[in-house]
Amino acid sequence: MPSSADDGDLAKAFLELAKGERTAAALEQQLTSMEAKIEALLAQAEQDQEAVTKAREQGAASAGTETKAVEDGET
Repeated sequence: MPSSADDGDLAKAFLELAKGERTAAALEQQLTSMEAKIEALLAQAEQDQEAVTKAREQGAASAGTETKAVEDGET
């Protein structure tokens, strides 16, 4: 038959296990939140990069039109 010391050790182990599980759940929640923020930042960065690329392409096309007009004697 287990002694009261063994019962106390077992109860302490269960309490520590429960505390560890609560800590793990809190960390998991924080990581999920951080992951969502990172995904939002990456999506915004991709949109910004696409906007920059599009602006450069439009600027290059516009510069090409202006160069053509100058070459044709138009101003």
